[in-house]
Amino acid sequence: MLHRWWKRACSILVGLSLLLPLPAQAHQPDRVNTPFTWEHPAPFAPVLHPATPESVGMRKTSLDDVDAFIQQSIADRVMPGAVVLVARSGGVVKHTAYGDAARYLDDKGTVMEHPLPMRPNTIFDLASISKIFTVVAAMKLYEQGKFHLDDPVARYLPEFAQNGKEKVTIRQLMTHTSGFRPGPLTPLYKVPGSREDRLRYVLTHPLDHEPGTTYVYSDLNLITLGALVERLSGERLDQFVREQITAPLGMKDTMYNPPAELKDRIAATEYQPWTGRGLVWGQVHDENAWALGGVAGHAGVFSTARDLAVLGQMILNKGAYGGKRILRPETVKLMEDNQNEAFPGQDHGLGWELNQHWYMDALASPRTMGHTGYTGTSLVVDRANGVIAILLTNRVHPTRQTVSTNPVRRQFARFVADAIPVNLPGKEEAWFSGYGDNLDRLLTSGKLDPSEQPHTLSFSTWYRIQPDLDKGVVEVSADGTNWTAIDSPISGSGEWRRITLTLPAQTRYVRFRYHTDTYGNGRGWYVQNPVVTDENGKVIPLEWSSDEWKLRGY
Repeated sequence: MLHRWWKRACSILVGLSLLLPLPAQAHQPDRVNTPFTWEHPAPFAPVLHPATPESVGMRKTSLDDVDAFIQQSIADRVMPGAVVLVARSGGVVKHTAYGDAARYLDDKGTVMEHPLPMRPNTIFDLASISKIFTVVAAMKLYEQGKFHLDDPVARYLPEFAQNGKEKVTIRQLMTHTSGFRPGPLTPLYKVPGSREDRLRYVLTHPLDHEPGTTYVYSDLNLITLGALVERLSGERLDQFVREQITAPLGMKDTMYNPPAELKDRIAATEYQPWTGRGLVWGQVHDENAWALGGVAGHAGVFSTARDLAVLGQMILNKGAYGGKRILRPETVKLMEDNQNEAFPGQDHGLGWELNQHWYMDALASPRTMGHTGYTGTSLVVDRANGVIAILLTNRVHPTRQTVSTNPVRRQFARFVADAIPVNLPGKEEAWFSGYGDNLDRLLTSGKLDPSEQPHTLSFSTWYRIQPDLDKGVVEVSADGTNWTAIDSPISGSGEWRRITLTLPAQTRYVRFRYHTDTYGNGRGWYVQNPVVTDENGKVIPLEWSSDEWKLRGY
């Protein structure tokens, strides 16, 4: 019923958008006509549903660019295969599989006689994205009044109260500020005994730092949180997650320890002779999670892109999905808000990473949440745009000795972001700086006649640029060789506004210059209708040219 209601609402909205006056097309063939522009999404749907890109304000051509890019990444052996899913406002606009789910027999690259093709419903080992499930489970107990966020962990796990951990709080576990090192000193599969013995080893593990003094991403935090969930609920973590999260949400392909009959739907991971497991396929890849019986707070969840999108949509819907409430809105807000303001650059909600350009790229903002997994998985939830962007790969198949997947994550995010048009004022196109690493892009004016009197430059601009690292400047020159910046650098985010600058006397050339660092972009820099006037206010006709900036209508 909710699904039918939403489809009807979308039809009405799209119909209304078609009644908006169309801009002249003679000089603007790529002008986008949609009310659902950047940071102006349609109302979020109660459930995921198939949608066209146009119906949710996205450009199909930008989404189509993902295909060739992922296929080239597979050809370059970044990973054997991938599945992507993109949704906006609940409308799934792309869900595509590429390459192979299982290709190799061993760590020497011996190819299977019949490689297993990747499919949209392939099940992946999510690795550290499992941490999100653990935190959601913990917050269910929080809502039941089982603990307060700033309670000491040792209040509920008394064996934790040693080696300087007496004051570590539950919040600090969720935000990686407890003082733990990244992982256990001894890998858990080398710790003798049962699952309980190995959990006890974690709970008695010493800290590297005083609690609350530093940010260190640590599996030990979430292994401990998983143990806390088990202690407070009286159930093993996998059972609690199934009963409280995945079953109510209808996430039938999400589980710990998948049964053997699902192996042909699962992406293979690493060949591990050091654990005696050979090719890890259908078992958790992470050795520490494997040593804990495949059920751990930091790793162990298997899922599909579609199921993972349900979890993301539940967050966008403030804790509800399809009539099922998993978390209260105020609980979701706690998870969304930056808890790590004391550690700039390490923005973190409860469990969720925030505003991380290293994989969110052009989708990154203080309102963007996400997480990655070591096996090559990524989940990005952009609340400002109502977007879910999922990239699942098996990049550790057959070994972890591969190039980083982060450039693929960033470029995927750029394509998704670029599919959301910016709302350009008026009917004119705008110059767009584009995306890329180590850019130095120039948009240059034609030659001005020299004048003893200063001229004026005015232009409209909008930008979402990686703060402090990527910059846009306006420069002038009297000879076309030596340039001087006349405006403070543009960085961070800025809404559409008209800027007026005074050009020094004898200025003959003006240019806009866009710099980027080695990684991470925002949505880019737009410059619309740059105009130079003389001292009498008369417009000086100028041609603007660039081999890199492009005129675009979106």
